[in-house]
Amino acid sequence: MSAERVTIVTLCTGNAARSVMAAFMLEHWGGSLGLDLEVISAGTHVVEGQPMGMRTRAALASIPAMQAMPFSHHRSKQLTAEQLARADLVVAMEADHVRFVRRHHPEASSICATLRRLAEAPIAGDAPLGERVAALHLDALAPDPSEDVSDPAGGDVEVYVECARELWRLTEELASGL
Repeated sequence: MSAERVTIVTLCTGNAARSVMAAFMLEHWGGSLGLDLEVISAGTHVVEGQPMGMRTRAALASIPAMQAMPFSHHRSKQLTAEQLARADLVVAMEADHVRFVRRHHPEASSICATLRRLAEAPIAGDAPLGERVAALHLDALAPDPSEDVSDPAGGDVEVYVECARELWRLTEELASGL
């Protein structure tokens, strides 16, 4: 385990469900694993300043380890160049988000991939995270929609809970490799 501070940006469309849940989960895993993580959640097409919705909050609360987390401080944010300049890794919820970063922020293409791809990637090692991520050549990999975490937007609470369970597993795998 490295002592280096790692900044992760979690990215979805509206910064209302998937990226928010993944960010809180990565914060949890960081604390559990003794990682020095800063996690920023953002979206590609955001209505700025919106609080977390009730279904997202209920989905997070359905994960026992997440029930005590303070969720009320979240407000939706559009992805910015400043966030990306600080990031060591951009964790996208779907292939379209990776394409968005490549189009609008090509300088961050080499540190951006889907959560599923990153959770399954061989990131672990003793080298600094930047070197380990660079070795993955993420900017050369085609975004793959089969790696998407389905957007629960418009679904009932159970759809959000299923999304949260998937994110819980994937964020644990990712954090364990950091």
